[in-house]
Amino acid sequence: MCLKECAKRLKTDIPALFLSVKDHETPIGAKILAWITVGYALSPVDLIPDFIPILGYLDDMILLPLLVFLTVRLIPKDIWERNRIQAEQLWKTGKPKRWYYAIPIILVWLLLVWLMVKAIRF
Repeated sequence: MCLKECAKRLKTDIPALFLSVKDHETPIGAKILAWITVGYALSPVDLIPDFIPILGYLDDMILLPLLVFLTVRLIPKDIWERNRIQAEQLWKTGKPKRWYYAIPIILVWLLLVWLMVKAIRF
């Protein structure tokens, strides 16, 4: 599988993971890992910043697909297929416009920044 195909597949897999989190039949362990994966995928802050040559994009090329792979392995096949089909339908009707899903991610990063500032002050 080439890099272009992997990127295209991630474009569908990330929303499918989000749909799997909302699915009541998804096991709790898979939901937790799916939240971590979706949060990392949508987060503006990477483990290794992108401005560092080569290493900056390595986490996006290795860590994110690895997280998706591990999460998909925890989700039962029938639930995953159903949510993947729904995610493909989502992209066919246009990009999702629910920007408010970013609010929890922004709040987590604000909390982390606050904790770092508080740790530096004391």
